[in-house]
Formats: sequence, structure tokens, C-alpha cells
Amino acid sequence: MKDALRLLVYFAAVLLVGALLAPVLFWSAQPLVGMVPALAKVDFESFFHRALLVAALALLWPLLRAVRVRSIADLNLEKNPAWLRHGTLGFLFAAIPLLCCGAAAIAFHVYSLRGTVDFAKILQVIGAAAVVPFLEEAFFRGLLLGVLLRSGQKYMSILITSAFFSIIHFLKAPEQTSTIVTWTSGFHSIANSLAQFTDPMLVAASFTTLFLLGWILGDARVRTRSLWMPIGLHAGWILSAGVFNKIARRQMLALPWLGKSLLVGLAPLLVALITWLLVLVWLKYERTRNY
Repeated sequence: MKDALRLLVYFAAVLLVGALLAPVLFWSAQPLVGMVPALAKVDFESFFHRALLVAALALLWPLLRAVRVRSIADLNLEKNPAWLRHGTLGFLFAAIPLLCCGAAAIAFHVYSLRGTVDFAKILQVIGAAAVVPFLEEAFFRGLLLGVLLRSGQKYMSILITSAFFSIIHFLKAPEQTSTIVTWTSGFHSIANSLAQFTDPMLVAASFTTLFLLGWILGDARVRTRSLWMPIGLHAGWILSAGVFNKIARRQMLALPWLGKSLLVGLAPLLVALITWLLVLVWLKYERTRNY
């Protein structure tokens, strides 16, 4: 698959450029600490993540040229007349089961309600839920999966896209990994991020769940030939997990069943399977009704 190789080269280039750019961004921000004191609290890993984003955007145009994408038709996407229904149902199918999981976590004293709630942080979660799904779904399920689907291998295309999706979200080094920033700090962050794959508990609790979420999003995109249901699903997961973490506090670590958030652990894995079942049942109902 030549397109898959081009995508692999793109991701390798993003990592390389991001690793080299991260120290530059960090050093450029230091003279601004006097004017923006909050920058003093931002560690190198945050700059590394921003550098990866800048690299991904900067190299996107060459990627589009390389894979010959000129319109959404080249990505196996169509206009969806049921876009509002699919987006809304996707949101509900994701949010309601996950919030039920959160309620169960509180009932079993894995989490407890916070005494005070920071509404400013909740607004940040709402903002992320309104923006991030559009960006990530356009990139992962729109561009990447659309390019791979041109090979005619549907399940392999979803598998590769889901693997990329989970690896990118799993690619987070522990905080304060690089306390002294040098030109090699970005590569150090990559190495520490990949080292997490040697922890079987962490892989089972986090990476596996992320992979399944990516698969569900890819499957919904293929079945509807549209991004609206994946966007709704993605927004539902971000909003429900994010708001729950702002109103509830973890009392104990219950790995591998439940980790640092409602999207980490085997319990969220089972909840995601329920969401997937709801999506499949609804789409089958739609097809039956339309005949």
C-alpha cells in the first residue's frame, strides 16, 4: 500500500520536526515569562505536544499533494442529509453509557464528588468538546482513513487508522521528563513516551481502550460515509469524561478496571462496546426503515 507508506513517512517526519522544534519553542517562551507568569508553570512536554501539532499542520499540504487528495470525493465521503440526527445520536450513544460508568464508580467509592467545582475548567472542557472532535475526525477518519480506504481493504484501513489514533494519544511522556532542555530533549520525550508500551498494565488499561474507540469511530465513518456520527461520538466521550473528572475525584486506583479517567481501563472498554452496539443497532434500523 503506497499510500500507507506515504502516511508512515508523514508521521515519522512529524515526530522528527516536532522533536527539533520543541526546544526552540521552549527557549523562545522563556523571555516572555516576566510578562506572562503562567508560562513559568508550563513544562517542556507541553511545548513538545504543541511542536508536534505545528509540525503536523506544516507538513499537511505536502501530504495532500503526495496522496493526490483534491476533494472529499477522493476520501470516500458523501454529503449526509441526516447529519444532525447522526451527530446528536452519536453524542448520546457515547455520553450516556460513560456517565453511567461514572455513576457506578462513585457508587463503588472508586470516585467521590468534589466539595467544590471549578466552573472555569468545565467551560474549558466544553470548548474542547466543541472543537477537538471536528479537528481530529477531519484528520484521522476524514483524511487518513479516506486515503487508506482507496486500497479497497476496509478492515485493514480501519485497523491502521485506529493504531495511529491510539499511538498519537498514547504518545505522552510523564510530566517533568526533561527538566534541563537541550536540542535532544524532544527525542528524549519520544523515547519516554514509547517506553510506556513496556508496561502491560498501562497498555491494557489505556492503549487498548483508545484503539477500540478509534475502531468504533472508523467503523461509524465507513458505515455512514460521513464524519457526523464520529464527531458526535468523539464529542460525547470528551465532554462526559472531562466534566466527570471536574466534578469527581478519584479515591483509589482500580487498574486495570478503571484508571485516571473514565476513558482508561477495562470498564471503559466494556462501556465502549455498549456504545458500538447502540451505533450498529441504530444504523441497521435506519437501513431497514429506508427500504
